[in-house]
Amino acid sequence: MNRPSKEHIIKRYDQELEHLHNLVLDIGALVRSQLASAMKALDESSVDIARDVIEMDSEVNKLDIQADDEMIRLLAKRHPVAGDLREIITITKAVTDLERVGDEVRKIAQMTINLHADSKTSLNNHIARDIRIMAEYVDVMLEMVMASFDQLDLDKAMETLRMDLHLEEEYKSALRRLATFLMEDSRCVGLVIEVALALRALERMGGHAKNIAGYVIFLATGKDVRHEKLEAIETELGELVLAKPNSLN
Repeated sequence: MNRPSKEHIIKRYDQELEHLHNLVLDIGALVRSQLASAMKALDESSVDIARDVIEMDSEVNKLDIQADDEMIRLLAKRHPVAGDLREIITITKAVTDLERVGDEVRKIAQMTINLHADSKTSLNNHIARDIRIMAEYVDVMLEMVMASFDQLDLDKAMETLRMDLHLEEEYKSALRRLATFLMEDSRCVGLVIEVALALRALERMGGHAKNIAGYVIFLATGKDVRHEKLEAIETELGELVLAKPNSLN
């Protein structure tokens, strides 16, 4: 862990901040596990695993509430300013995005349940391929951005932003292939809708990873880059910032 703020005279304060930091990492690990299980449910056509994935989301929600409660207490007790306040804002926003990743994973699990309920509908490998490819890519994005958050690594944050652009292209290509499939067999409208929703869910997961990358940049630099294009962010940060993020403390 590489936190931006200096050590405090009150050691308990550092421990509280570190605990919140680790809680974000725990939530990140949980939603990645949730995504892996959702894909296993899809690959094995397992309704039981899919239901477990949906149940896992309640654990994500519990951690979300726990993080909120701890941050409120910390704000009330410590009155953080400067880097500490940025860190707490970053944690608050990151937890919210991770919780929403869990919500999107639920949609993929629900698709497996819906397809299994309709005995006339099956997900062939040709259509499932795009879901698998995007899910693997999103998992890499989540791994990358959580490492960025943990290490305060702006290189990894920037790479996450770049990966999101590629994910967007994959998503558009997958939708085009899905439209072609529908034109070839109009009886598969129900299946196409389910798959389109799953693809959209994965695209949104990547969007949440992108958001967290932006929060990491904010934590390290104090700059809000949420609505800026990638090229503008790269120019603004500069090569020195990307190479030596700790110099911004």
